[in-house]
Amino acid sequence: MEKLEKNVLGKRQPVKQALTGALAAGMLMLPSVVGVAPVMAQQTQQQRSDNQLSYSELIKKAQNGEVKKVELDETDQTARVYLKQKPETPLRVQLLNQNGELIAKLRQNKVEFGEASSANSRAAVGLLINLMWILPLVALMLLFLRRSSNASSQAMNFGKTRARFQMEAKTGIKFDDVAGIEEAKEELQEVVTFLKQPEKFTAVGARIPKGVLLVGPPGTGKTLLAKAIAGEAAVPFFSISGSEFVEMFVGVGASRVRDLFKKAKDNAPCLIFIDEIDAVGRQRGAGIGGGNDEREQTLNQLLTEMDGFEGNNGIIIIAATNRPDVLDAALLRPGRFDRQVIVDAPDRKGRLEVLKVHARNKKVDPAVSLEVIARRTPGFTGADLANLLNEAAILTARRRKEAITPLEIDDAIDRLTIGLTLNPLMDSKKKRLIAYHEVGHALLATLLPHSDPLNKVTIIPRSGGVGGFSQQILNEEVIDSGLYTRAWMKDNITMTLGGKASEVEVFGEPEVTGGASGDLKMVTNIARKMVTMYGMTDLGLVALENQNYDVFLGRDWVTRNEYSEEVAIKIDRKVREIATECYQEARRIIRENRALVDRLVDLLIEQETIEGEQFRQIVAEYTQLPEKELAKVSQ
Repeated sequence: MEKLEKNVLGKRQPVKQALTGALAAGMLMLPSVVGVAPVMAQQTQQQRSDNQLSYSELIKKAQNGEVKKVELDETDQTARVYLKQKPETPLRVQLLNQNGELIAKLRQNKVEFGEASSANSRAAVGLLINLMWILPLVALMLLFLRRSSNASSQAMNFGKTRARFQMEAKTGIKFDDVAGIEEAKEELQEVVTFLKQPEKFTAVGARIPKGVLLVGPPGTGKTLLAKAIAGEAAVPFFSISGSEFVEMFVGVGASRVRDLFKKAKDNAPCLIFIDEIDAVGRQRGAGIGGGNDEREQTLNQLLTEMDGFEGNNGIIIIAATNRPDVLDAALLRPGRFDRQVIVDAPDRKGRLEVLKVHARNKKVDPAVSLEVIARRTPGFTGADLANLLNEAAILTARRRKEAITPLEIDDAIDRLTIGLTLNPLMDSKKKRLIAYHEVGHALLATLLPHSDPLNKVTIIPRSGGVGGFSQQILNEEVIDSGLYTRAWMKDNITMTLGGKASEVEVFGEPEVTGGASGDLKMVTNIARKMVTMYGMTDLGLVALENQNYDVFLGRDWVTRNEYSEEVAIKIDRKVREIATECYQEARRIIRENRALVDRLVDLLIEQETIEGEQFRQIVAEYTQLPEKELAKVSQ
């Protein structure tokens, strides 16, 4: 018990927990005591046989002066005899009903004797045994009481908000740490300025937006922007995910919304950040099987709190989503989310700024050009660029280098875009077939005037079944604007079919493999868009198809054809005509440059990778490629 009290005083635990621990210890001690009792009884019997003395021997030893002290126990009719030779080990003697002779001998020989009763120790042992049976029952009762109290407290807090609250958010992120999305930062800077200097806006009658919706694809920095706002604004900050509102029980989500806004009003002015709001803000009353009552009640309560009968002055709501098309129209109207901020993938300048931010804490070799990395990564988001530098740092550590070099950057880009590098192929026949296929792509990418320039071609296999690849430097302006020309599309289709055309021209139709299946899908997709969406054929300037959307709650389950069966037949014919025309053009170019193809294949098998500049120099030697074309593709 003393040890228990020290633990209680030292750790300052609640009294109930200490008592429960003691009771549990008693439960653990009980079976050990019961199990050990027979063994203790056997040991006691053995000790009695070794330390026992007869009544006559006691009298004889008393007469001889060998006895030092005798303790008489009338209750047990025993005596404990301490001899002068062994005063520390008493001997037990069974007494008679009348012990007058013994007492006389003891007095005669001046032996110290007295009475010692064991009734008190027996009573203590009996009480301890009774307590050992009672303690488990008391411990069980306390356990049930504790569980019931926890259940009641959880039931009382079930409808409470789960938002993380900070009086002054210390995220460690400022607007300087967010790069590549300057337009979004400008609009959100107004929110911070209003919270710090509201009179600047109210003086001219301006009203800050009640809600700001951050819209953009995954990884572009929406949550990072919210953290930056929290780090810049010195006001209370609530953060919660949309999925934390919805529960299995109807009404819990609405209760959490009410509790969240109640706390926000008590701490106004403040910020509320709702991440992935599409989890709770989807369109109501649509979809197969009807709507979800719990989700719709939660959304209705959110709409009322944002802009209902009672105002919520001083509360600014920031939400993030990558699915704005599924949100309810009432949630997007002015007065709730007054402003939508598009957080898109950064351009080349933005990617350069993002790379500078993520390269601060990394050892980068001076030979690494962040400008070149930004130019080679069109379409990369901020999260992709951060992952790129992290993968390069991992490769650097694995190769035991002191700083990140251009080689690690190239390998990291290939790993993220193509796949993990595998062991080179050993089978010469398969290796040569893949080499002809990839050289077909690379040669057409170099010779076609409207195709994107070649970056490199390799036959080193990658994870995911990629035997090799031909990589181009994509035109960022075309990708960002989406303004694809008809000439670019046809050259892209021709280049994509170059691998299959090279296999047919070199090995013949019977030896063609299924390696061009992915190429054919890409060709069909581009050709169909030319016919049905861009009006680039003689079917007319009519949009026959719309963009395909994934099936989700709030959209139609079955898509409706927007043209007749007769037009569908014409579309299929036009798609086939475009693909066939480009395929014949690809075969013609391969056939006319067969010697060049053979030399490039031999070089590729030897080196396994050919960079774009070396590839273009070899092509220029054979085809007399104009100098201006070489300069254009080299840029």
